[in-house]
Amino acid sequence: MRRPLVQELLPPYAVGAETRADAPHEVLHPEERAAVAGVSEGRRREFATVRGCARRALTTLGHAPVPLVPDPRGVPRWPAGVVGSMTHCRGYRAAVVGWRRDVRALGVDAEPSRPLREGVLRTVSRPEERERIARLEEAHPQLACWDRLLFCAKEAVFKAWFPETRRELGFRDVVVTFGAAGRTFRAAVVAPGGHGTGCDFDGRWLAQDGLLVAVAFAGATDR
Repeated sequence: MRRPLVQELLPPYAVGAETRADAPHEVLHPEERAAVAGVSEGRRREFATVRGCARRALTTLGHAPVPLVPDPRGVPRWPAGVVGSMTHCRGYRAAVVGWRRDVRALGVDAEPSRPLREGVLRTVSRPEERERIARLEEAHPQLACWDRLLFCAKEAVFKAWFPETRRELGFRDVVVTFGAAGRTFRAAVVAPGGHGTGCDFDGRWLAQDGLLVAVAFAGATDR
């Protein structure tokens, strides 16, 4: 069986599952069906498929598969003792999970590997990030679509941050620095005034098959 792409990005003891196509017969629990009552059939299949990924990941982790109902903000309610994240974009669904004792926060995002629309980079980045992106685009133009990757990394950070803090972040409240070697990044959450909050995330990313996938995590152990 092919190893999931997202598994390559995870810290030790975290588990991922993914699929490239919706599962038309994926079973939803009654609570989950209620959460998507009235949505389009395409949205329902997307919702069901990514939860199927999450339940497979939970099973691999050693936890029984359970209903994963979104809260009023759309954040999945994970079982006690588990942290996790889901993502979906055209042609890709994935979920990642880990025990809270091993990984304090975990987020995943997937994006199509194509440039952001004109003007979007300026709205989602800080000046120093745009300078670094320009250098990466010049030095490694074939390695990644760097502006979209920056967006993807920040989305992964948001998905790790919000369930733990219930605090909103703007795109400019997170500063991402891509590693000089390898497909890694560091992300620091900063207050609107520019003062650090002391909350940093590690991250890993890949670009493959027309996709960008990024994972952000904090408090991962390597025991």
